[in-house]
This record gives sequence, C-alpha cells and structure tokens, in this order.
Amino acid sequence: MSLRARIGSPEPVNGHGEENRLVMVYRAKLLEEIDLAEMSSLAAAERRARLERVLGHIISREGPVLSTVERSQLIRRVVDEALGLGILEPLLEDASISEIMVNGPEQVYVERGGRLEMLPLRFSSADQLMQTIERIVSTVNRRVDEANPMVDARLPSGERVNVIIPPLSLSGPILTIRRFPRAFTLQEMIALGSLDEQMMLLLAALVRAKFNVIVSGATGTGKTTLLNSLSGLIPEGERIVTIEDSAELQLQQPHVITLESRPPNVEGKGRVTIRDLVRNSLRMRPDRIIVGEVRGGETLDMLQAMSTGHDGSLATVHANSAEDALMRLQTLASMSEVEIPFMAIKDQINSAVDVIVQLTRHADGSRRVTEIAVVDSHGREEYRLVSVCRFHAQPMAADGRVHGVFGYYPVPRRIAERLYLKNEPLPPAFGIAESDDQLAVRRTVL
Repeated sequence: MSLRARIGSPEPVNGHGEENRLVMVYRAKLLEEIDLAEMSSLAAAERRARLERVLGHIISREGPVLSTVERSQLIRRVVDEALGLGILEPLLEDASISEIMVNGPEQVYVERGGRLEMLPLRFSSADQLMQTIERIVSTVNRRVDEANPMVDARLPSGERVNVIIPPLSLSGPILTIRRFPRAFTLQEMIALGSLDEQMMLLLAALVRAKFNVIVSGATGTGKTTLLNSLSGLIPEGERIVTIEDSAELQLQQPHVITLESRPPNVEGKGRVTIRDLVRNSLRMRPDRIIVGEVRGGETLDMLQAMSTGHDGSLATVHANSAEDALMRLQTLASMSEVEIPFMAIKDQINSAVDVIVQLTRHADGSRRVTEIAVVDSHGREEYRLVSVCRFHAQPMAADGRVHGVFGYYPVPRRIAERLYLKNEPLPPAFGIAESDDQLAVRRTVL
C-alpha cells in the first residue's frame, strides 16, 4: 500500500502532491524542534543523524502508521529538504548518473550511460525549485534573481551547475547539474571500448615525447575524462600547471599547481578569466600547461606558450571533427584583443599544435576516440591534417549498439623521427610513411 493510500488521501492532480505536502509539514515540525545554532556546529554526517533521530520521534508521536520502508523514505525526504537539495539528493549520490536536468518543477531528467531518461520526480512548485536553486548558488556566494537570471556555479563536491530562470526561461526555473567526472585510466577506457591498445600506446608515446595535443569533441563526448587520462602519462619529475573554469582534473603527480577561474561577485567585480590564468602560468616556470577548455582569447596565449618552449601541453576544444578543431582554434585566437592577421594566427597554430584527438558520442550513448590526426603543415601554409588512426563504424546492430573497427595508418616520417629522438617506440600497428604519396590519400587540406 502506498504512502498516499495509508493516509487516506484522494489521488492528487499533480501525482505526488500529498507526499510533497507531508514532506513540507514534517520539515516545518522538524525545524521547530531543533536548535539551528547547535546543528551548525556539528559535522555533516552527525548533523544528518541527529535530524533523522528527531524526525523519527516526531513521526512516532504524531505521524501516520507507516511501514518501515515508507517511514525511512519519508525521513530521508524530509531531511534532504531541510539539510540538502531535496529530491536531488539521492540523484547526486547515484554514481551512475552523469548529468541532472530539471526543466521547471514538473520535469526531472538524468543521463545514464550516455542516454537520457525522465524520472518520476517533481518539485511541489516553482517556489520550491527556486529555494533549491538559491541554496545551491548561495554556497558559492552567488545570487540569482531577475537582475541576474543566469548563473554558473560549482557545488562543494565538484558538480558544475547552470541556472537560468524567468524571464529568460519561459519554462520556469531551469537547473542543470553536471557531475564531477570520475578519473579513468587509459586501461579502463580500453575496457569501455573508447579506444584500443595500439591507440593507447601511440597516445602514451606522444604525451611522453612532449607533443602538444588538442582533445576535440562536442559537449558530453568525454573530453575532460580523456584529458585526465592523458595527463596521467606525464612523468612525475615535471612541474604541471592546470587551468580550468571548474577544477575537475585529478592529477596524481606530486608537482601539480591547480588554477581555477573566478566569476564576478554580486557587485560584478573580482572576475579572473582563463586568459588571466594562462598569462600568469607562464611566469610560474611550468614544464607543462594543461587547459581544461579553450573558448576565447586565451587560445592565442595558449598557442604562443605551446610554440615557445612549453612543449607537451594539453588542452580541449569544442569541435565536431579534427578539421573543425583547427578552424575553431583560429576563430578563438582571433577573439583576443591583440590585432593579429589570420595568416599570423595560422602560423601560430601550425607551429604549436602537433596532434588532434577527436572524440565522438554515438547514437547509443557510447563515447570513442574516432580519430587521431597529426598536423602536417608548416608556417603559413594551408592546414594539412594526416589521419593516423580512425574508427570505422558499422551499421547499428540489432542490440542498439554501435560497433566498428579501428584502422591504423603510417605516420609522417618527421613524427616517427621525433618519437625516435625521445626514445619512444612507435607502436607496430602504425608504421612509417616512406613517401608523400602514402600520406596523400589520408591528408586533409583546409
């Protein structure tokens, strides 16, 4: 028998109205009986345990007759409302969920395994959703209202949060929470089918040999996850500076400096951009610079760093193909306040970028490295990319999964020679292109 049936309520129009009413009633009773000043002095786990005990006494004294399971569910929901983020709390604890999307009070979607699903959860009203949003943004000293209807923030546990509210949103308050990505090793990514052993060996050799690598892909393709895995290949004796909007990289080396940009405060002051951090990092004697994502004028500073002694740097960029990645870098670099001709930017990109690793999210939700391409152009030449590895997808199988094979191709001789001089063996699956004709069929000229 459901909780609604046990309390003898008719089926409400909104489906969960009576449960939500009970939660609000007992939340109010709970807040009446506790000492908030005393609660604030307790650790989080102890605070939750204390609230659960007090609420249990209240329900025993005043509440409806409930089964053990129903009683536990009600206690958890009330404490989540009083202490945490309400109905979102269990979703944040579910490791299988990578993203939470609240489209107004009536719709809650999550992403699991690359696929979206709608959950039978809802907020009791837009006001309740706004209270949850305000609780989130207040933890990072931000404000959301009609004057500031868009907010980017990060929860203390690392999740990235985006909020947009009316009048900009016509669907009510919209909340998107992107989970802090778990760090995967390249071996784990092989087990998931994101790449294979030969590709891992090639990427490992390129990173150790201090090639500048750009990880490219659309939103949600796993760029940060792969970047984190690649960074694990950097030798421990090097000084690494990471620069991100929200610190997600989890490097294990002992000498890592983590920098994070800062949005403006409620007065609109104090903003520190990625570009400010890239410029400052050059004064910190880095061996490697890792930029979580380039998306503006900082791209020019990053390219200059890559081509002036900071080899082995890594960055990600939003693009749908390796070719698009180069054009996107050119566009972003032109957004700098420095007046610089496109041809000079092209020279910077040809000098700085060695390898593009393209990631794709397939229709079945799987994420793969679909191409590894090396930049084969020089100076102010038109961009030339040579694909050395590519995923060849097959028609979708009856099980709804995307299958295919990885193809390997000879690398340009100058790349093989550079690996040789760094004492990094070229994986046998690739080989060396002995002539320009061998590259021509795989070369893309932009």
